[in-house]
Amino acid sequence: MAGSTYGNIFKITTWGESHGKALGVVIDGTPAGLSLSNEDIQVFLDRRRPGQSQFTTQRNEADTAEILSGVFEGTTTGTPISIMVRNTDHHSTDYSNICDVYRPGHADYTFSAKYGIRDFRGGGRSSGRETIGRVAAGAVASKILGELGITLTTYVYSIGPITISESRKDLSAINSNSLYMPDNVAADEAASYLASLMEDKNSAGGVVECIIENVPAGLGDTVFEKLDANLSKAISSIGGVKGVEIGDGFKSAHLTGQENNDQFCTDENGFIIKKTNHSGGILGGMSDGSPIIIRAAFKPTPSIAASQLTVNDKGENITIEIKGRHDPLIAPRGVVVVESMAAITLVDSLFINASAKMQTLKDIYK
Repeated sequence: MAGSTYGNIFKITTWGESHGKALGVVIDGTPAGLSLSNEDIQVFLDRRRPGQSQFTTQRNEADTAEILSGVFEGTTTGTPISIMVRNTDHHSTDYSNICDVYRPGHADYTFSAKYGIRDFRGGGRSSGRETIGRVAAGAVASKILGELGITLTTYVYSIGPITISESRKDLSAINSNSLYMPDNVAADEAASYLASLMEDKNSAGGVVECIIENVPAGLGDTVFEKLDANLSKAISSIGGVKGVEIGDGFKSAHLTGQENNDQFCTDENGFIIKKTNHSGGILGGMSDGSPIIIRAAFKPTPSIAASQLTVNDKGENITIEIKGRHDPLIAPRGVVVVESMAAITLVDSLFINASAKMQTLKDIYK
């Protein structure tokens, strides 16, 4: 299977299946000298771990990180870093009734059409557990960004019809509710909405927003290696993501040029800044020094217990009720995945950008 590797200089390869023995990632391109421990990885994995609320799958996995290579005495050596998380609570029998069935909204049919075989236990490589490797790599990328003063703040922006209020927005509240919404009023409304959907054996979609601050101007390239294009690819590669916006996104199609253009000025220190940020921190495919704002739209969880029409691998029309342990929505656990893929993309862009100017090379090698 191709397509499990992402990045150019800072490169990750995820591996493993939902109901296999383990999952993980190999990270190539991490510079030597970065302080890194299992605990650094675990903080990120704990943010995506299942079983933490009524709105996440009750699969009881500790998701404990184990660094296998690339770190010596707490410091990266510059060699490939391999990180593994063992599966300990996989109930493969939950999927025995769908081994020959194509579940609506899943990759069962397309996977079979491509390979002629599929791992029906929880979706195999198409499972949300594949994101464990991404999140582990994101922890490393975020630590690199932290050394450079670049920060990422990510949260659930909306669930179904309920959107956070800008007037009530409180970033300190993100971790105070199980839905990771920086608006406790909206979180309570969303919880009631989800409870009603769960009674109907249904699920909801949602939007995750990521704000990246202190990114220097000039990251990314024009044409095919635009920073927004690479961020969009990275985030739309996350299972369940069906749309990505940068800045005003689709709203900008309804604005005029005067409304949408961010006018430049200088601040009190003489630095060039923008008066607004409709561009979401990226112009011409390159970062402009403003906060980068990304939104990812997650579709409703396709695994629902309500009866649905489908077909089996013999082409027979049947009905199906999906059993097992599933999230009624993806967005809250997608928060750290979106953040991780954004961090990985930014680190790769920073490393590529190091060769953009002769002066930078002279500063490095003088």
